[in-house]
Amino acid sequence: MTRTHIPGILAMAAIVLASNILVQFLFGNWLTWGAFTYPLAFLVTDLMNRIYGAAAARKVVFVGFIVGVICSLIGTQIMLQGDGFTYPAVTLRIAIGSGLAFLTAQLIDVAIFDRLRTGSWWRAPLASTLIGSSLDTAIFFTIAFSAQLVALEPGNDVSWANEALPLLGAGPVAPLWVSLAVADWMVKLSLALIALVPFRLIVSRAVGENTTA
Repeated sequence: MTRTHIPGILAMAAIVLASNILVQFLFGNWLTWGAFTYPLAFLVTDLMNRIYGAAAARKVVFVGFIVGVICSLIGTQIMLQGDGFTYPAVTLRIAIGSGLAFLTAQLIDVAIFDRLRTGSWWRAPLASTLIGSSLDTAIFFTIAFSAQLVALEPGNDVSWANEALPLLGAGPVAPLWVSLAVADWMVKLSLALIALVPFRLIVSRAVGENTTA
């Protein structure tokens, strides 16, 4: 790890920290504000991978994972009150799901990007982010809210997340958490396309600076 990696480390830490805070605030019926900040982690990973290589990207991922674990552990100790109930800011299932989803998806992202790095400039960041984001969503929401995994935290009532409702308010009937996952996934896919613009600009500038140095 060198000083050139510090911006990536700080950016990843800031994104993970912000997302852990913003995930507690709703945006509409199906999203939280964290859905708009968390996908930026894939942009940071891909930039580090393109500019410094897969090894550097993995180090940044592990730093982000550690920050996420620390935030989650702190959250499990913070008790909130509402509707006559006292509950932790972060449940054990959400902490487990968040950590596993982040680490698995980001490392898959690094591996796919590294495999495709010699192709067209957009192929590696787009493919790795789409696959990593899809995996992240599936792992997190299944672990955090699926009724089939209630044994992970028997004291955590996730019945609210398993209420049968039309998908995104208009589709076939499915558990609420599935609508939350689909909405989150759609945001991630949209941001994966938008992120190609700053990815291209930042990489071009970094490569230009390295060439003239």
